[in-house]
This record gives sequence, structure tokens and C-alpha cells, in this order.
Amino acid sequence: MRFLAKILVVSIYCLYIPMYVNSSELRGITSFNDNWYFHRVDSFAIDEYSIIKKGLIPDSWESVSLPHTARIEPLVVNDQWQGICYYAKKFSLFGKLKDKKYFIEFEAAMNVSDVWVNGQHMITHLGGYLPFVIEISSVAFYDRPNTIVVRLDNNDNTITGPKPLYRLDFNMYGGIYRNVWLIEKNSIYITNPIFARKKAGGGIFITTSGINKASADVTIQTHIKNDGNISSEVNVLHNIINLHDGSVVQSVEDKFTIQKNKDNESKLKIKIKTPLLWSPSDPNLYKLKTQIYANNILVDEEEIKFGIREVVIKPEGLWLNGEKTFLRGVNRHQEYPYIGYALSDNAQRRDAYRIKEAGFDYVRASHYPVSPAFLDACDEYGLMVLEPILGWQYFGDFKFEEHAKQSSRDMIRRDRNHPCILAWELSINEIRMPQKFIEEIVQVGHEEYPQSAYIAGWMKNDPYDIYIEARQHRKSALLTKPLIVSEYGDWEYYAMNAGFEQDSWMNMLHEERTSRQSRNSGEKRLIQQATNIQEAHNDNLSTHAFADGYWVMFDYNRGYVDDLELSGIMDIFRLPKFSYYFFQSQRSYSFENKFSKPMIFIASNWLPGVSDVVRVFSNCDEIELFVDGKSQGKLKPDTNKISKNLAHPPFTFNVKCLKPGVLKAIGYLNGKICVMESVETALTPEKIQLHLDESGTPPQSGKNDIVFVYAGVYDKRGNLVVTENELSINFRVEGDAKFIYEDNAITEAGIATALLKIGNKPGKVKVYAKGSCLKEKELVILVK
Repeated sequence: MRFLAKILVVSIYCLYIPMYVNSSELRGITSFNDNWYFHRVDSFAIDEYSIIKKGLIPDSWESVSLPHTARIEPLVVNDQWQGICYYAKKFSLFGKLKDKKYFIEFEAAMNVSDVWVNGQHMITHLGGYLPFVIEISSVAFYDRPNTIVVRLDNNDNTITGPKPLYRLDFNMYGGIYRNVWLIEKNSIYITNPIFARKKAGGGIFITTSGINKASADVTIQTHIKNDGNISSEVNVLHNIINLHDGSVVQSVEDKFTIQKNKDNESKLKIKIKTPLLWSPSDPNLYKLKTQIYANNILVDEEEIKFGIREVVIKPEGLWLNGEKTFLRGVNRHQEYPYIGYALSDNAQRRDAYRIKEAGFDYVRASHYPVSPAFLDACDEYGLMVLEPILGWQYFGDFKFEEHAKQSSRDMIRRDRNHPCILAWELSINEIRMPQKFIEEIVQVGHEEYPQSAYIAGWMKNDPYDIYIEARQHRKSALLTKPLIVSEYGDWEYYAMNAGFEQDSWMNMLHEERTSRQSRNSGEKRLIQQATNIQEAHNDNLSTHAFADGYWVMFDYNRGYVDDLELSGIMDIFRLPKFSYYFFQSQRSYSFENKFSKPMIFIASNWLPGVSDVVRVFSNCDEIELFVDGKSQGKLKPDTNKISKNLAHPPFTFNVKCLKPGVLKAIGYLNGKICVMESVETALTPEKIQLHLDESGTPPQSGKNDIVFVYAGVYDKRGNLVVTENELSINFRVEGDAKFIYEDNAITEAGIATALLKIGNKPGKVKVYAKGSCLKEKELVILVK
């Protein structure tokens, strides 16, 4: 029961967190996600002329909302869909003024996008992870409906890369899988940095400098365009607001004349006294509210959250706000079961929450740019991000190189105001790159972010500011360059080529010693995964690296293998394995931080004949273990060679389970009891219990939100029956919600999972689950 109980406690605690309001709900920006029609070309061609030129959308097309995946896939994706698909939408600008500007922004669509509005071809955009913007002012109708048609092609592409799907170590799912926005502007407006296409410019660009406890300088660069037919006097007003109390910390104003059909750039510096600095342990945020007045009339405004922090990276390490810091981290693929990449913004936030709660302060966004919503959550929770352009073991021709450089520019322009960004990974992962290309793409990074940006790459002796190296590639140290261990803990144990203890594991089967373990692999193998991770992380801490990233946070699908990659510390349904709690134990207790609480976890199911040692993960300094109420003594943390560098080594008790019973562990800090946990041998299944995974964000109506619902199988004493596998659980739902995958769910280690999509109406949603000989159970979800 403890796995789901921990999730339930988190969910209850998080009800007190205020609802997140997306910054896109500001003046002039409206969601364009609803009322689309979709068609996947699986067997026969469509009448493209009638659809594009005449705006005739066939009745057979499916009605959908965004984010949307091109095909619902099975849990194990043996043949991910690739091909051509279409989206179409009717929309009205009735009552809108013709002298205004209208744009449509796509956050991402996979992979080559062609867009038509009212029969006019607007853009061909290459790449499936970054935004593109079209202006529709000149082609829009204001007296009758408009039609937009999007043609997507997610077949293998030599210009965007990476490898063909059948050789790829992850999947690239089709569809318009992120948000689309309709943007309305007056003739004088703040530009979009992607649409403006200006080096280190366009939109609003916030940088900070001169940071100390007494003060910090905030420089605000604002690009304004006048598409009107007369010159105008413009006032630019900036207010910096403290998000803790809503007070205006500082204001500044700029005035100038902007000529007709011209643009101008305002650049102002504000000094903030006694700034609240941003860091992983204390992620303080400010809000910049920018208002543009033309002839004393408010014509545009934007709000941007930002943080004030100083990052200094040297070969000797990372200094964050003057303090030397090590970043414990993880890699993350953005895939969800069944829907691929089509996560709601709230689902993106929940992933960030899970990563932070697992004990991490850093995430590598392997191997592509992430969602804006994910970065917003990283800003809020205190997760530093290494953000890469797309790339994996493939390098193309000149067009490929130019696309990679433009992708670098677009990624930096989109994400440069996020305090969570640690560095930009402008490198094609795990393939040799021409020296000229490396020099040019590093120059691109510094052109786009001239103020102390750090560019990372995996080539050791090249002009990258940071060298990123997977542990399995480590041969000799390069002490003259800052180091991030980009990946570790998986491949070196799968290939058996980098673990110091592996000679002693040679009597194990390959499936026993690898880090690729499912939740139902059993206690011994889940402990082995945690041991692999412990050894590798301990080894990383002996190097000059200032950050490391375990591979990987969540299990995921791959193009070249017909099974799940299982090295995640959580499975694809976001349920934890033992190793999750190892990482959580590495964060020290801090009264001020909600993610830094005393923790304890017994890595055992206490099964006779199976549990022959008890390992406890905790950030306490002493643990006392009890078996059926009898103390087995107190222990200090382990002191072996794979523990010597850890912040909090595990506690190992040489206690065997000889009969069913109860384990209890009590954690002490400074001699005082601060936390405890019990594990009881589970009996036969008696009942189902349902739990909703909120992970910091309650389900929300009208946002195409998706949430996990877990059905745990329990005995009569309330213990999760972890040995219950392959039991079919039937889910059903009442209210404005539906399940993504309609087939019955199957238990794994006692838990079956359903993915629930929330509808547009707030109120109660009731979920029911039943299994063979197990009575139906009800869960009431309150949807806001």
C-alpha cells in the first residue's frame, strides 16, 4: 500500500497549491486548440484541392482537440505510425478590426508542416519540436468563416534527422501535439521572437548581471514594430512585480518615436535592491509586466516570469549565486503511454514535479527541445535544465547543418528568459561532427545569447564551454574543461563495460544485473538496479563533474526494439521503483523547502524465501529496524566503497524473511525520531483501492488535461499485493471524462493504470474499477 499511499499524501498536500495560470491567457492571445478535424492518410489519397482551396472538410474526418496524437498506440509500440496526416479548422474573425494584426503560433507539430489559410500556402516548416508562427492578416476573411489546413509528414527526414525510426533509440510521435494560439495585435506591438528572426532580439529579452545580496541589474530589451501608416510616439513601461506578495519592486519607462512601417528596440536597465535570488532550493520568481502606449493609448502588453541568478561554470565546478553547487539530475523523454507526445500542459507540469520530488535539481531534456509548459514548471519548482537541439547518431548534409543552426537560434529565442536554463546543448548526440560545423554552431549560441551563455557538446577538445560525457564513454579525464556526466547507470550495466563491482556479479544472469528492470521484476532485481545506480552516482562524485544525469527518469518506447526501455526509476505510468527512493534519499533535509523533508523507504516486500537482506534508503543519520516488533538494532549509513562519496548512503541490515510478518524502520536525525515506515507481508487479494495521481496539479477542465488513475490490489489488512501480476482490471467512468485506451488494464506488481482525459465541464467525475472476484470500487474526482 505504501507506493500508492505516498502518491495519495502528495496529492492531498498539493490541493493547497494555487492553480497554475498559463501566461498565454493574457491580452490578445486565445487558445486555438478546439474544434479541429483530423484525417490520417492510411490507405488512400484525399481530395487535397477541395479541402485546401475550397475549404470543404469531409464529414468522415474525426473531430479532435489539441494537443493531439496522430494515432493512439499500444502500450508497447512495435510499429509506431509514420506518414501523412491532415488537420483542418473553421474559425471566424467576425467583428474583428481589419487594421489589426493576426498571427497563429504552433508550439510544435511533427515533423514537416505545411499550412494553408483560405487556400493560400503560408509556410513549410521543418522540425517537430520548436514553434513556428504565421501572420494571417492579409489572407483572413472578416465577413465569413476562415479555413486553416495543416498537412503533417512525420516520415524519416534527412534534413531534420535523426536516424530513421527503425534504428532510433526513441520514438517521434506524429500530430499537432502541443498548443496552438491565435494572437491579435494592434498595428504597434511587441514582436514574437520566432517570427521576428533577429539575432539576440525580437520580443522581450531579459538578462541579469551584477548580482549579489545587496542588488542586481535587470536589463530588458524590447522589440517593437509599427505596421501602421503613421509615425507614433511610443511609451514603454516596465513593472517588475514580486510574485510572493504582488508588490511592484521597480518601474522604468522609455519614450521614443517609431516611424511607420519600421521597428525599434528599447533597452533599459533596472537595479533591484536586495533581490530574491532563484536557485533549485529557493526558486524565487519575479514577473515583468510590459505595457506599450502609442499616443497615450495602451496598445500592447505582455507578462513574463523570470528569475535573478548568477551561474558561473569553471573546470573546477559550478557556482550558483556564489555558492559551489553539484546538480544531481536525470534524463527525461517526454513520452506518455498511448498518446505519445500529446501531453497537456498540466501533464508536463506533473512530470517536472515528479522529477523534483524524486530528489533531482537538474534534468537533461534528451534529446530535443521540451514543452514551454515543462520549462515554466522547472522555473517554479527549481529544476535546472540542459536543453538540446534534436540529434541522435546521425549527421546529414549542408541542409541538415543549416537546419541544426536555425533550430539552435529558435530554441534560444524561445527559452532565453527561463531561469531554469543551465546551458544549451548545441551538439548532435553521439556522432562525430565536422570541426567547422562545431565552431559555427557554438558561435550561433553566443550570438543569440551574448551575455554569459554556456554552450555544451559531447566532443571533448572542441570550443564548447562544457563537455558532456556519458559514463560509458569515459576513458580519461579532461580537467581543463567543465564536465557534465550526461548519462550513466544504464548502458554500462547493460553492456557490462563500466561497473567496478561487475566481476562479483558474473554469476548473475544478464536480466538480473542490468538496470533495465520493470516494476514486476521482483525484489532482488529492483535492488540490483538501485545498486547499479548507487555505484555509478558514487563514481561520478569522484570526478570533477558539476552535474550528472541518470538514464532515465521514465520507461519509454524505442523505434529499433519491440519492447519498453526499462531503466527508468519510474515506469511509463509514472509509478516508482526502488531506485526512485535512492535518489530521493540523496536530498538533505531542509525545513524551508517542501521537497527536502525527512524520508525513509524500506526496499523490501518482506517475502519469505525472497527477502534475504533489508536495505533502507533515508536521509536520516541513523535507522532502527524492527521485525515483528523486535528491534534488530540501530545502524549508521553504509561505509563501503560504492557509498563513500554519497550524501546519504543506504542502511543495510543482514536480516532474512523466514515467515510473513512486519518490518518497521524508524529514522533519527540528531538523535530524535523524525520519520518511520512499515512493510507487511501481503496476503491474498481482497479489494481494490483507487488513487488519482495529481503530482502537484489537480485535474483541470477545459485544458485537454490527462491524469493517471491507479487501481491497486490489496489484502484485507490494506497491504498492496505486489505479487499480483496479469490480473485484468475493468475501468469505467461517469461524468465529463473518458479513458484514452479502452481495453482492460493489467496489473503489474499489484497496480493497474488507466489514463483519463478530462473534459470541458467542471464538477464530479466518478471512476470505477473491478477485477476477477474483486468488488467494484469507486473514486470521486473533483474537477475544477
